[in-house]
Amino acid sequence: MRERMRRRHAARNHARPTSTWLLAMTSLATLARALTFDSIPSPNFDISELGQVGIAGDFNGISFYEFKGQTEQPFSSNGSQQLMSRLPNGVFVNLLSADASIKDMCVFQGKVILGGNFTSVGGKQSVGVAAYDTTNAEVTTLSGLSGQVNSLLCDDDAGMVYVGGSFRAEDSFNAITWLASSKWASLPFAGFNGPVSSITKASDGHIIFGGSFTGLGNASTPSIPDAQTINLNSARLSTYQGTATAGFSDPKNVICNTAGTDGPNKTWLLEDGVPGNWAASFDFGFEPTKLRLRNTRQDGRGTRTWMFTAQPNNGIMNFTYIDPGTGKNMSCTSECPLSNNSSVEYQDFHFVNRIGMNAFRIDISAWYGQGGGLDSIELYQNDIFTFAINDFNEPPCANSSSPSESTTTGPWEVTPAGESNSQYLSAVLSKPITSDAASVVFHPDIRESGDYVIKIYTPGCLQDGTCARRGQVNVFGTLNTTSGEQHLNQGRSIYQSNEFDKYDQIYFGNVDVSSSSFRPSITLSPVAGQSLSSDDMVMVAQRIGVERMNSTGGLNGLFEYDPTKATVDTSDFDSSAINKLGSTFDSQSAVLSLVSTNSQTYIGGNFTSPTISNIAAIDNGGQTKPLDGGLNGEIMAMYETNGQLFVGGMFNDTQKGGATGLSHVAVYDEQQNKWAALGAGVDGAVMNVVPMTLNLTGNTTEEAIALTGDFLQILPFGDNAAANTTGFAVWVKSRSNWLQNLDIPVPLLDGELATSLLAAPDKAELYAGSISSQSLRAYGVASTNGMLGNFPIKITPPTLSSNSPTGKVSKRASSVNNTDAVSGVVTGLFDTNNNRNVTVLAGHFTAKATNGSTIYNLAFIDRKRSNSVTGLGTELPTKSVFLALAVQGDTVFAGGHVNGTIQESPVNGLISYNVASGSLGTQPPVLAGSNVVVSSIGLRPSSSELYVGGSFDTAGGLPCPAICMLDTSKNQWSRPGFDLSGTTNTLLWSTSSTLFVGGQLKIGDADVFLASYDVSKNTWSVFDGASNLPGPVDALTAADEDRDKIWVAGTRPDGSVYLMKYDNGWASASITLEPKTVIASLQMFSLTKDHDKSDLIDQSQALLLTGSIGIPGFGTASAAIYNGTTLQPYILTSSTNTTVGAGSLSKIFVEKENFFQSSTKRGLALGFIVLIGLAISLGLVLLIVVAGLALDRYRKKRDGYMPAPTSMIDRGSGPSPVHFTALARLVPGAAGLDLDDGYLRR
Repeated sequence: MRERMRRRHAARNHARPTSTWLLAMTSLATLARALTFDSIPSPNFDISELGQVGIAGDFNGISFYEFKGQTEQPFSSNGSQQLMSRLPNGVFVNLLSADASIKDMCVFQGKVILGGNFTSVGGKQSVGVAAYDTTNAEVTTLSGLSGQVNSLLCDDDAGMVYVGGSFRAEDSFNAITWLASSKWASLPFAGFNGPVSSITKASDGHIIFGGSFTGLGNASTPSIPDAQTINLNSARLSTYQGTATAGFSDPKNVICNTAGTDGPNKTWLLEDGVPGNWAASFDFGFEPTKLRLRNTRQDGRGTRTWMFTAQPNNGIMNFTYIDPGTGKNMSCTSECPLSNNSSVEYQDFHFVNRIGMNAFRIDISAWYGQGGGLDSIELYQNDIFTFAINDFNEPPCANSSSPSESTTTGPWEVTPAGESNSQYLSAVLSKPITSDAASVVFHPDIRESGDYVIKIYTPGCLQDGTCARRGQVNVFGTLNTTSGEQHLNQGRSIYQSNEFDKYDQIYFGNVDVSSSSFRPSITLSPVAGQSLSSDDMVMVAQRIGVERMNSTGGLNGLFEYDPTKATVDTSDFDSSAINKLGSTFDSQSAVLSLVSTNSQTYIGGNFTSPTISNIAAIDNGGQTKPLDGGLNGEIMAMYETNGQLFVGGMFNDTQKGGATGLSHVAVYDEQQNKWAALGAGVDGAVMNVVPMTLNLTGNTTEEAIALTGDFLQILPFGDNAAANTTGFAVWVKSRSNWLQNLDIPVPLLDGELATSLLAAPDKAELYAGSISSQSLRAYGVASTNGMLGNFPIKITPPTLSSNSPTGKVSKRASSVNNTDAVSGVVTGLFDTNNNRNVTVLAGHFTAKATNGSTIYNLAFIDRKRSNSVTGLGTELPTKSVFLALAVQGDTVFAGGHVNGTIQESPVNGLISYNVASGSLGTQPPVLAGSNVVVSSIGLRPSSSELYVGGSFDTAGGLPCPAICMLDTSKNQWSRPGFDLSGTTNTLLWSTSSTLFVGGQLKIGDADVFLASYDVSKNTWSVFDGASNLPGPVDALTAADEDRDKIWVAGTRPDGSVYLMKYDNGWASASITLEPKTVIASLQMFSLTKDHDKSDLIDQSQALLLTGSIGIPGFGTASAAIYNGTTLQPYILTSSTNTTVGAGSLSKIFVEKENFFQSSTKRGLALGFIVLIGLAISLGLVLLIVVAGLALDRYRKKRDGYMPAPTSMIDRGSGPSPVHFTALARLVPGAAGLDLDDGYLRR
């Protein structure tokens, strides 16, 4: 079924609608007609007979799986981002992926133009910019640009897109236009000499550029051309028809022979009288600009004509040169001459075209004397590159006092070039990452001081298969004698997860020439402590490039362009109020964000002047407005709506001081000319301010403001405590509060948003970034009555330091031995005994009690006492973990990994809690063993016997391994049978006298994975056929109402999971599970609608698997449905550990275990049954009366009776006594009736 995003989500089966806040996604009803999503058929679970239903696990967000595209994937932590939209249930869904950031987008002629730092979009190689068609989901590459795009301005009226960033396209740097005719067009100026950060269109139609530039211009020709020597020493050399004469045959003789002297080991010769060649191939690429040849005169020999062929394209190169005989400029191609005049030391040949190559060949076609040869070959380029592999840098014979070089520390290895420009270094770094684990220091060969752009090149990860293992690096530099070491790239780290080759512009500014006392340097190192989804990190280092910039000067971060003028007058910049304002900024200023309204243009960045600080506005009359004095730190992002300007950056007050709560985010009211706080702000820099929509009421949508940055906490204000976050926060304007603080059902949103389009083609909403979202924010537990909801309790996860770094639910078998891996709510129950309604939650978590105290790991919610929340405080160690619950009468038994003292009595593995009194009373006799863990508890039906399974050796001093029985009426342990030992993972009562137990068990000396206990005989036996099970049973459940058929899940010796059913024999489920699958529990459910017929599962039922279920072709699901044929995701969750992404479910717990009863298949109501029975009884009585009358008539006729008179006078007044006598004989029970005066009596 295809369901368009613009349609309101139709009502679904009661077992899986989504949360109430999503029921009326009005904004989503306007989403694009072209963006369609496949809806998932309802699972048709019938939960009507189960009463209250809870979902327990380790998660902070949860959704039903309702649409294709929903996943449990985390938001990206490697720098890659996605173009996203919203599903009808409000969940973000990825439309396409980019291998790096998407910084801006706009709509041009019905298509969405994307700009960013990517090299790949939607699987297509697209550097910096691409177009996306929402009607067919096609990506169009806008080829011809190399670098990074920061800002886009789509102008449909003008038929062009203004593109700004740090890039090169055509002959322009950092600014250019893309035309409706699908080609690049340079602006009347050649771009800027520094990066462009923002572009806006003012109300008068002028285009305003903001960035870190000081003038118009592009790359200049260096005053010292052809300065960098290409290293031939590292080349692989070969010759064709070279001489065999000793001392003259080695092709290396011509490398670094700058003296140009003839002789053995200095000259290379051909065989006499034949043409031949000298060839070199390299492990790096280059674009040479000059070839210098020194001819040999060895014994009268020499080269007369030659030809240069570039490889790998096999192109014959064109040259210009000065004829040494005439002094004229000449050109040549296939027969370039070389002088034999002894006064000519060498000849320089300049390449006409700059062609990239990694190999070349010089063919000698004619010669002087007996044969050809050469004394020296030298190759030069204008580019200033420094390679991480030092052998690729300038040779020792380079004409430089400070040739380019690099030094390394760390476990670097050379990696093949693949599709890249050159070989590069790779280092495998183990977690945790430290900044000194590896480094490369680049020393470029700077021949003249001036303004330079410095770029760092990163090879793509597809070619070496390391995309999942790439991480972040920092770049520091010491580039002039006055600034000292700087954190380059504006202080930001660089992601190396690009799929194809890229470069990042890390610096624009002054670089001083190398001298005896100073050498410019750039250091590449990993970001310390970075979050990685892989077990290690692969860091790469290839090269840096340095490029001298030409500039008109006269600008400082701002430029106003009038598109109606064909030329730009560079001598009259100050005629523009915008340009003039920039000229007042201090040096090294940067404009980072521009926003235009009908009346003015807002300018934000890192700048100061005598009257403004970091933010200002210029109205349509050219007047500068300081905006209440400005702010005291850098402005990195802005968004304006309805006269309110939301700004984010690195500030904490106004410039004049005295404001409170302006920590890195603030809002400016245009009418009041006043700054106001958003709560109390956040504790770190805000880099992006992005509008989005939310529906929190179920009626209408509203605009909210999403912030992304380097912050870890939303600061406390008013009654709101501090809230931890991962650099993402949402301000809900209508509530004047953060989404994270709202105590209502809200969605889970986490990750980053870079930009948005709330009015994309066909009224779609599009977002760029990387978001992990679920339809409901819930920590560890959720309820469902057909819709997902929250329990009235505030649960927070324990700190990650106290738990496994994975944050994932462990296999039940391993949880017994590794409870440190357990987090969240593991299990729950609904206590309705003695007219109570108490929800019990157990696991490893913290929560807030109604009285404000902290609860650890065991909580009680009393629904009849205004949802009062109580639980364990510090009576037991906070590191305790509960894995199992049971309730009998007023007592809840909780088992797990718990060890402590209660009322001076030791407890270990199992505790009891009196729900009625709300106290810890008399405790069960203590369990003992090397590592006591109770994994499961089962009450024997209709008894006081509590069976406890897990890992322990004794109970109350009684030897009782693996499983023991507690008689709760006596508080006394007994050992069931005498020959079972090992570790119990799970148990199930089949009947009141038969118990099934799964785990790593032994009966006697025999290993057993599934055992059966007969209470009446007090004996253990191997479950029928269980000797063939491939590993310990971790979970089991009844397969039918009779409970003699079962499903089991377990773990094979290799760690993989199996799923099997017993029905008078064992059969494996016909599904494949991914290797890291964890099955925590199994449960059968009745359905409201039959599925297709299956040999394993009845058509009216389905099996639910919970845990972390790896489904081939999908990924993980926290719960999945198996119908005997296929496995389908059912519940998706997100983890509290953002590096893991997916959460997990431990079990579904219910009030009434009526899993095999269905509202659609049960009998009629009791009232209808009574009425039908009464009708049947009356019908039978009537039949008996009729039969009696017929018999009486027959008897009378037989005996000769005549018809009675019909006149009223002759009629009798009642039935004959004979009738009653006959009735008494026919009606059962009528024999006790007496006839008295014509009436029946008992």
